Amino acid sequence: QVQLVESGGGLVQAGGSLRLSCAASGRTLSIYGMGWFRQAPGKEREFVAAISWSGGSTYTADSVKGRLTISRDNANTVYLQMSSLKPEDTAVYYCAARILYGSNWNSGEAYRYWGQGTQVTVSS
Repeated sequence: QVQLVESGGGLVQAGGSLRLSCAASGRTLSIYGMGWFRQAPGKEREFVAAISWSGGSTYTADSVKGRLTISRDNANTVYLQMSSLKPEDTAVYYCAARILYGSNWNSGEAYRYWGQGTQVTVSS
């Protein structure tokens, strides 16, 4: 089992920045990669970014490229640095961990474990 705990969400004005964190614990050696997804009210869950556990590869949705950046440290924590935030970035952000090899980084079905989510609200 892998446990994921997100933090760092909150209320920010448009143009502002936030950094989300996702701390992984448990069987972290089984993790192949981690991703961030988001879900806005009334909308489907959307892929944001992903990173291989080695940190060598990152994948970012075109809609947020250049503004949201994923990274990880050596202590089993993945970050989502968010800058130039827009009201349309308002959503619950979830981190997820995948344990199987594959190339479908933007598919939620590829991820086995999910965090509880953290709310990000961007005011105009």
